[in-house]
Amino acid sequence: MEVPTPERRGEPVPPHPTLSGYYGRDEDRPEFVRRLFDRAAPSYDTIEGNMAFGWGRRYRREALVRAGLFTGMRVLDVAIGTGLVAREAVRLAGDASKVIGLDPSAGMLSEARRHLGVNGVLGIGEQLPWRNDSFDFLSMGYALRHLSDLTITLREFRRVLKPGGALCVLEVTRPQNRIGNATLRFYLRRLVPVFTRLRTRNPEAELLMRYFWDTIEACIPPERILTAMDEAGFADVRRTLVIGLFSEYMGYKEGPRPTPPGPPRKPDRNNFFVRRMDR
Repeated sequence: MEVPTPERRGEPVPPHPTLSGYYGRDEDRPEFVRRLFDRAAPSYDTIEGNMAFGWGRRYRREALVRAGLFTGMRVLDVAIGTGLVAREAVRLAGDASKVIGLDPSAGMLSEARRHLGVNGVLGIGEQLPWRNDSFDFLSMGYALRHLSDLTITLREFRRVLKPGGALCVLEVTRPQNRIGNATLRFYLRRLVPVFTRLRTRNPEAELLMRYFWDTIEACIPPERILTAMDEAGFADVRRTLVIGLFSEYMGYKEGPRPTPPGPPRKPDRNNFFVRRMDR
């Protein structure tokens, strides 16, 4: 299968500066992240279940629905991990054969295949091994911080989407107020790694949780991510913020959007828990 070479126009947009406490140079980051996830893979679902207090599955499903995923769509889940987002995509798409996962970690892919039975491909978001216009929907859950360059990656996402196709990127965003930020930092940087070590006896899983927070703290602001989506050519780019913490970045490839079966879904109204953010 002949795949176009990724576009390299524009300035690189790394999701965060080099974190020299974990890897020496920025070019060492992909290998560091891959090895870290490989070693933490057997413990990852246990970690996530404790960290999200069991709420994660429902939230991921609702986020995919808000972004427009429905029965029959062909879905690519980038950075599938152990399949937490893909599991909900399978339920909504109606068939595991409709969902394909991509991940640079062989350990994570192995877990996803074992749990879901989906087709998994070893690879990176910056260079997708599919032809143009291949998918109706592309998702990525909590992995934007692990990319090397948003510029190339988002153009690749747009390239493989069909006209009218939807992009949904889920990410954790630091609270803007000092108390909320300090509370989250204490929880994710201090408590979660300790609980992870006690529960899993896996030092790499503990390191992953510390790295998880440090990438959140260093991540570029939401406005820059939205701008990168604009520059990649996505239309109707927007961000929805859930409980002041979870950001849903959504955009669409130009073209007629597929129509879901049944009556049209009512748009979500802003409330205390779910807010569509102004730009």
